[in-house]
Amino acid sequence: MGDAFIRHIELLGYEKRFFPSQHYVYMFLVKWNDLSEKLIYRRFTEIYEFHKALKEMFPIESGDINMEKRIIPHLPAPKWFDGQRSTESRQGTLAEYCYALVSLPHKISRCQHVLSFFQVRHDDMNPITDSQIRKPEVFILPKDAKKSLTDITGPIVLQTYRAIADYEKSSTSEMALEAGDMVDVVEKSESGWWFCQLKNKRGWVPAAYLEPMDGPDESEEQEPNYAGELYIVQKSYTAVEEDELSLKEGDTTEVIHKLLDGWWVIRKDETTGYYPSMYLQKAGEVSTSVKNELRNRSAPPRRSTIRNVKSIHKQGRKQISQETYRRNSKKYIQSRRNMKEKFQNKANVIIENDEQENRPKAQPAVPPRPSKDLILNRCTESTRRKVL
Repeated sequence: MGDAFIRHIELLGYEKRFFPSQHYVYMFLVKWNDLSEKLIYRRFTEIYEFHKALKEMFPIESGDINMEKRIIPHLPAPKWFDGQRSTESRQGTLAEYCYALVSLPHKISRCQHVLSFFQVRHDDMNPITDSQIRKPEVFILPKDAKKSLTDITGPIVLQTYRAIADYEKSSTSEMALEAGDMVDVVEKSESGWWFCQLKNKRGWVPAAYLEPMDGPDESEEQEPNYAGELYIVQKSYTAVEEDELSLKEGDTTEVIHKLLDGWWVIRKDETTGYYPSMYLQKAGEVSTSVKNELRNRSAPPRRSTIRNVKSIHKQGRKQISQETYRRNSKKYIQSRRNMKEKFQNKANVIIENDEQENRPKAQPAVPPRPSKDLILNRCTESTRRKVL
């Protein structure tokens, strides 16, 4: 029948899995040219890495050289926090992406990179499970939603977290907790304040007081980015702990690690430390009334300052020491400087070569004109006549 290729990719919905940690996978029905239909599961981070590699393979078709020639569909990058809501709302975009992908010219849609990614894997047929952890929750895409891909809704299932210590609220908008309380998280804010509900109560709770049920490590936290993102300080803060930094309003700093508890690791020059994320704003972004109102609140407590912590997990959260942050930051800064010096040296060499090439070549010296006496003594008769 010739080489295999994909006829159609259909997004069926997504699963919420709880092993080895809580995460979400999308379900795809892949229809091949031999009329076979295979069910596969992929995380969105996998799909996005596949998309980036595809763009690198076809720079013209991806618009990297000329945007007017782009035919590879756009796919937004994963959000800082990919939870239930973002997984659900992204279905329309993802379904449209798959439809456009199969419709691309054969050199793209039938390339080995595409075929390999949508092949059935071992864990597609035999997902890793644990009998002690509840089974995955399946959310099927409604049939009428497939007709209108831009308007997809589905059931909302909130994540459940456990309080690790007692918390006394300091304002009417917050909610008090007792160690062991099981709360449903309605909204997770980058500020480190999470909006939760407990029975008939609702309010803001510090994320540092909550732990996931499936493990001590927060799988949704990003890895450190020592390249750093430029942020502007919107509110001054004076360090209380030794590993925190003090900054004034208007200062610029680089964020190198975004943590869910609202305390981000920042770099000021070559110094690193924790700073409340709610007092920072990304360079170039416009401040909103919601952010301004949030900055009037106090920074959430850090987990390291909570007393009488009672976790249900034997293993604690993975933590990076400030010494590691500083060491890796210095390495990155030094490598960046070396790279700049290397490019600067290359530029200087090019300029010197250009100057040498453009420099005019030396002309031979013109000998002085001989004197009249010298001509009369040494030259021929015809030359002497011209002098006389």
